[in-house]
Amino acid sequence: MDGLPPLRDVIERHGLAAKKSLGQNFLLDLNLTRRIARTAGKLEGCTVIEVGPGPGGLTRSLLMEGADKVIAIERDERCLPALEEISTANKERLDVIAGDALSTDFAAIAAGHDRVKIVANLPYNIGTELLVRWLTPDNWPPFYESMTLMFQREVAERVTAAPGSNHYGRLGVLAGWRTRAKIAFDVPPQAFWPPPKVTSSVIQVEPNREPLEVDPARLQKISEAAFGQRRKMLRQSLKAFGGANYLERAGIEPTRRAETLSVEEFVKLANTPAG
Repeated sequence: MDGLPPLRDVIERHGLAAKKSLGQNFLLDLNLTRRIARTAGKLEGCTVIEVGPGPGGLTRSLLMEGADKVIAIERDERCLPALEEISTANKERLDVIAGDALSTDFAAIAAGHDRVKIVANLPYNIGTELLVRWLTPDNWPPFYESMTLMFQREVAERVTAAPGSNHYGRLGVLAGWRTRAKIAFDVPPQAFWPPPKVTSSVIQVEPNREPLEVDPARLQKISEAAFGQRRKMLRQSLKAFGGANYLERAGIEPTRRAETLSVEEFVKLANTPAG
Protein backbone atom coordinates (compact mmCIF):
# COMPACT_ATOMS: atom_id res chain seq x y z
CA MET A 1 0.00 0.00 0.00
CA ASP A 2 2.93 2.34 0.55
CA GLY A 3 5.32 0.95 -2.07
CA LEU A 4 7.39 -0.91 0.52
CA PRO A 5 7.78 -4.71 0.72
CA PRO A 6 5.41 -6.82 2.85
CA LEU A 7 6.46 -6.96 6.49
CA ARG A 8 7.06 -10.71 6.38
CA ASP A 9 9.61 -10.13 3.62
CA VAL A 10 11.26 -7.34 5.61
CA ILE A 11 11.50 -9.51 8.71
CA GLU A 12 13.00 -12.41 6.74
CA ARG A 13 15.47 -10.26 4.80
CA HIS A 14 16.81 -8.56 7.94
CA GLY A 15 16.68 -11.66 10.15
CA LEU A 16 14.31 -10.07 12.65
CA ALA A 17 13.17 -13.01 14.75
CA ALA A 18 11.24 -11.53 17.70
CA LYS A 19 13.15 -11.57 20.98
CA LYS A 20 11.24 -12.55 24.10
CA SER A 21 13.81 -10.69 26.22
CA LEU A 22 12.72 -7.45 24.54
CA GLY A 23 9.00 -8.20 24.85
CA GLN A 24 8.66 -8.25 21.06
CA ASN A 25 5.56 -9.40 19.17
CA PHE A 26 5.40 -7.93 15.67
CA LEU A 27 2.14 -6.81 14.06
CA LEU A 28 2.14 -7.87 10.41
CA ASP A 29 -1.31 -6.81 9.14
CA LEU A 30 -1.12 -3.27 7.75
CA ASN A 31 -4.93 -3.02 7.77
CA LEU A 32 -4.83 -3.55 11.53
CA THR A 33 -1.95 -1.15 12.12
CA ARG A 34 -3.79 1.47 10.07
CA ARG A 35 -6.83 0.98 12.30
CA ILE A 36 -4.61 1.66 15.33
CA ALA A 37 -3.27 4.79 13.65
CA ARG A 38 -6.80 6.01 12.87
CA THR A 39 -7.84 5.43 16.49
CA ALA A 40 -5.39 8.20 17.42
CA GLY A 41 -7.52 10.67 15.45
CA LYS A 42 -6.42 12.99 12.66
CA LEU A 43 -2.65 12.89 12.38
CA GLU A 44 -2.14 15.70 9.91
CA GLY A 45 -0.15 18.44 11.62
CA CYS A 46 0.96 16.06 14.38
CA THR A 47 4.24 14.60 15.50
CA VAL A 48 3.79 11.03 16.67
CA ILE A 49 6.15 9.39 19.16
CA GLU A 50 6.31 5.61 18.80
CA VAL A 51 8.07 3.22 21.17
CA GLY A 52 9.34 -0.15 19.97
CA PRO A 53 8.53 0.06 16.25
CA GLY A 54 10.36 -3.19 15.44
CA PRO A 55 10.28 -3.75 11.66
CA GLY A 56 7.96 -0.74 11.30
CA GLY A 57 4.44 -2.03 10.65
CA LEU A 58 2.71 0.59 12.81
CA THR A 59 5.31 3.17 11.75
CA ARG A 60 4.33 2.75 8.11
CA SER A 61 0.65 3.08 8.98
CA LEU A 62 1.19 6.28 10.97
CA LEU A 63 2.91 7.80 7.95
CA MET A 64 0.22 6.54 5.55
CA GLU A 65 -2.45 8.08 7.78
CA GLY A 66 -0.83 11.49 7.43
CA ALA A 67 1.46 12.12 10.41
CA ASP A 68 3.75 15.05 9.67
CA LYS A 69 6.57 13.36 11.57
CA VAL A 70 7.09 10.07 13.39
CA ILE A 71 9.79 9.83 16.03
CA ALA A 72 10.47 6.17 16.80
CA ILE A 73 12.52 4.92 19.74
CA GLU A 74 13.99 1.47 19.08
CA ARG A 75 16.32 -0.47 21.34
CA ASP A 76 16.93 -3.41 18.98
CA GLU A 77 19.74 -2.45 16.61
CA ARG A 78 18.72 -5.23 14.22
CA CYS A 79 15.60 -3.23 13.34
CA LEU A 80 17.39 -0.01 12.44
CA PRO A 81 18.13 -0.86 8.75
CA ALA A 82 14.46 -1.73 8.15
CA LEU A 83 13.38 1.54 9.75
CA GLU A 84 15.93 3.47 7.68
CA GLU A 85 14.30 2.09 4.53
CA ILE A 86 10.95 3.49 5.71
CA SER A 87 12.54 6.87 6.43
CA THR A 88 14.10 7.02 2.97
CA ALA A 89 10.83 6.07 1.27
CA ASN A 90 8.96 8.77 3.22
CA LYS A 91 11.30 11.70 2.55
CA GLU A 92 12.75 11.84 6.06
CA ARG A 93 9.35 12.11 7.82
CA LEU A 94 10.60 9.36 10.12
CA ASP A 95 13.28 10.02 12.75
CA VAL A 96 14.67 6.96 14.51
CA ILE A 97 16.30 7.21 17.93
CA ALA A 98 18.37 4.16 18.81
CA GLY A 99 18.06 3.64 22.56
CA ASP A 100 16.15 2.39 25.55
CA ALA A 101 12.72 3.99 26.05
CA LEU A 102 13.16 3.77 29.83
CA SER A 103 16.17 6.10 29.54
CA THR A 104 14.50 8.49 27.09
CA ASP A 105 13.49 12.05 27.96
CA PHE A 106 10.21 12.17 26.06
CA ALA A 107 9.40 15.75 27.05
CA ALA A 108 12.74 16.87 25.56
CA ILE A 109 12.00 14.98 22.34
CA ALA A 110 8.58 16.63 22.13
CA ALA A 111 9.98 20.13 22.70
CA GLY A 112 9.57 22.30 19.63
CA HIS A 113 6.67 20.26 18.24
CA ASP A 114 3.26 21.92 18.53
CA ARG A 115 1.06 18.81 18.56
CA VAL A 116 2.41 15.52 19.88
CA LYS A 117 0.66 12.17 20.16
CA ILE A 118 2.02 8.90 21.51
CA VAL A 119 1.01 5.84 19.48
CA ALA A 120 2.67 2.52 20.26
CA ASN A 121 2.41 -1.24 20.41
CA LEU A 122 4.37 -1.18 23.64
CA PRO A 123 6.83 -3.97 24.44
CA TYR A 124 5.15 -6.12 27.07
CA ASN A 125 8.04 -5.93 29.51
CA ILE A 126 8.15 -2.12 29.82
CA GLY A 127 4.66 -0.97 28.84
CA THR A 128 3.21 -0.49 32.32
CA GLU A 129 6.26 1.38 33.61
CA LEU A 130 6.22 3.76 30.66
CA LEU A 131 2.51 4.44 31.11
CA VAL A 132 2.96 5.30 34.80
CA ARG A 133 5.77 7.72 33.88
CA TRP A 134 3.58 9.39 31.26
CA LEU A 135 0.71 9.71 33.76
CA THR A 136 2.73 11.14 36.64
CA PRO A 137 5.08 13.92 35.49
CA ASP A 138 5.37 16.86 37.85
CA ASN A 139 4.26 19.29 35.14
CA TRP A 140 0.72 19.07 33.74
CA PRO A 141 -0.80 19.31 31.13
CA PRO A 142 1.69 16.86 29.61
CA PHE A 143 3.71 17.12 26.41
CA TYR A 144 1.23 14.86 24.56
CA GLU A 145 -2.35 15.56 23.54
CA SER A 146 -3.32 11.87 23.50
CA MET A 147 -1.95 8.35 23.83
CA THR A 148 -3.04 5.35 21.76
CA LEU A 149 -1.41 2.29 23.27
CA MET A 150 -1.59 -1.47 22.96
CA PHE A 151 -1.34 -3.65 26.06
CA GLN A 152 -2.24 -7.15 27.09
CA ARG A 153 -6.01 -7.16 27.66
CA GLU A 154 -5.53 -7.68 31.40
CA VAL A 155 -3.40 -4.52 31.68
CA ALA A 156 -5.82 -2.52 29.51
CA GLU A 157 -8.66 -3.52 31.84
CA ARG A 158 -6.66 -2.33 34.85
CA VAL A 159 -5.92 1.03 33.24
CA THR A 160 -9.56 1.69 32.34
CA ALA A 161 -11.19 0.13 35.43
CA ALA A 162 -13.72 2.00 37.54
CA PRO A 163 -14.06 1.80 41.34
CA GLY A 164 -15.73 -1.39 42.48
CA SER A 165 -14.34 -3.43 39.58
CA ASN A 166 -12.14 -6.45 40.17
CA HIS A 167 -9.62 -4.83 37.81
CA TYR A 168 -9.53 -1.52 39.72
CA GLY A 169 -6.14 -0.81 41.27
CA ARG A 170 -3.17 1.54 41.19
CA LEU A 171 -3.25 1.93 37.40
CA GLY A 172 -6.97 2.74 37.45
CA VAL A 173 -6.42 5.40 40.11
CA LEU A 174 -3.52 7.06 38.27
CA ALA A 175 -5.26 6.97 34.89
CA GLY A 176 -8.58 8.09 36.34
CA TRP A 177 -6.95 10.99 38.18
CA ARG A 178 -5.45 12.77 35.21
CA THR A 179 -7.00 11.24 32.09
CA ARG A 180 -10.01 9.69 30.43
CA ALA A 181 -9.04 6.20 29.31
CA LYS A 182 -11.10 3.67 27.37
CA ILE A 183 -10.57 0.43 25.48
CA ALA A 184 -10.99 1.03 21.75
CA PHE A 185 -10.83 -2.57 20.46
CA ASP A 186 -9.21 -5.96 21.02
CA VAL A 187 -6.50 -7.59 18.94
CA PRO A 188 -6.37 -11.41 18.77
CA PRO A 189 -3.10 -13.33 19.31
CA GLN A 190 -2.97 -14.50 15.68
CA ALA A 191 -2.48 -10.90 14.52
CA PHE A 192 1.09 -11.02 15.89
CA TRP A 193 4.27 -12.85 15.06
CA PRO A 194 5.01 -14.77 17.12
CA PRO A 195 1.46 -14.97 18.52
CA PRO A 196 1.33 -14.25 22.26
CA LYS A 197 -0.73 -16.42 24.59
CA VAL A 198 -3.19 -13.64 25.41
CA THR A 199 -5.51 -11.17 23.70
CA SER A 200 -4.29 -7.59 23.44
CA SER A 201 -6.27 -4.34 23.55
CA VAL A 202 -5.77 -0.86 22.15
CA ILE A 203 -6.64 1.90 24.60
CA GLN A 204 -7.18 5.60 23.96
CA VAL A 205 -6.06 8.01 26.68
CA GLU A 206 -6.98 11.72 26.71
CA PRO A 207 -5.51 14.06 29.35
CA ASN A 208 -7.74 16.10 31.63
CA ARG A 209 -6.53 19.67 31.44
CA GLU A 210 -7.14 20.48 35.12
CA PRO A 211 -7.03 17.34 37.31
CA LEU A 212 -7.31 17.52 41.08
CA GLU A 213 -4.17 18.88 42.76
CA VAL A 214 -2.02 16.25 44.48
CA ASP A 215 1.61 15.18 44.56
CA PRO A 216 1.97 12.37 41.96
CA ALA A 217 4.55 10.46 43.97
CA ARG A 218 2.38 10.61 47.09
CA LEU A 219 -0.69 9.37 45.20
CA GLN A 220 1.36 6.48 43.81
CA LYS A 221 2.55 5.45 47.27
CA ILE A 222 -0.91 5.61 48.82
CA SER A 223 -2.62 3.66 46.03
CA GLU A 224 0.17 1.09 45.85
CA ALA A 225 -0.03 0.46 49.61
CA ALA A 226 -3.83 0.32 49.61
CA PHE A 227 -4.03 -2.22 46.79
CA GLY A 228 -0.98 -4.14 47.98
CA GLN A 229 -3.30 -5.76 50.53
CA ARG A 230 -6.58 -5.26 48.69
CA ARG A 231 -8.47 -7.91 50.67
CA LYS A 232 -7.75 -6.15 53.93
CA MET A 233 -9.46 -3.10 55.39
CA LEU A 234 -7.73 0.19 54.74
CA ARG A 235 -6.88 0.63 58.41
CA GLN A 236 -4.55 -2.35 57.99
CA SER A 237 -3.19 -1.79 54.47
CA LEU A 238 -2.43 1.87 55.28
CA LYS A 239 -1.08 1.20 58.75
CA ALA A 240 2.31 2.65 57.78
CA PHE A 241 0.63 6.01 57.08
CA GLY A 242 -1.25 6.14 60.38
CA GLY A 243 -3.94 3.53 60.00
CA ALA A 244 -7.41 4.30 61.36
CA ASN A 245 -6.47 7.77 62.66
CA TYR A 246 -5.08 8.75 59.25
CA LEU A 247 -8.22 7.58 57.48
CA GLU A 248 -10.53 9.32 59.93
CA ARG A 249 -8.68 12.61 59.42
CA ALA A 250 -9.27 12.19 55.70
CA GLY A 251 -12.96 11.54 56.33
CA ILE A 252 -12.82 7.92 55.13
CA GLU A 253 -14.21 4.98 57.07
CA PRO A 254 -11.26 2.80 58.21
CA THR A 255 -13.14 -0.45 57.56
CA ARG A 256 -13.50 0.18 53.83
CA ARG A 257 -11.40 -1.66 51.26
CA ALA A 258 -9.29 -0.07 48.52
CA GLU A 259 -11.50 -1.05 45.58
CA THR A 260 -14.45 0.89 47.05
CA LEU A 261 -12.65 4.26 47.06
CA SER A 262 -13.18 6.70 44.23
CA VAL A 263 -10.26 8.46 42.57
CA GLU A 264 -11.30 11.64 44.40
CA GLU A 265 -11.09 9.82 47.74
CA PHE A 266 -7.60 8.56 46.92
CA VAL A 267 -6.60 12.14 46.14
CA LYS A 268 -8.07 13.24 49.48
CA LEU A 269 -6.04 10.56 51.24
CA ALA A 270 -2.84 11.58 49.46
CA ASN A 271 -3.42 15.19 50.46
CA THR A 272 -3.87 14.22 54.14
CA PRO A 273 -0.61 14.28 56.15
CA ALA A 274 0.42 10.92 57.58
CA GLY A 275 0.71 10.46 61.28
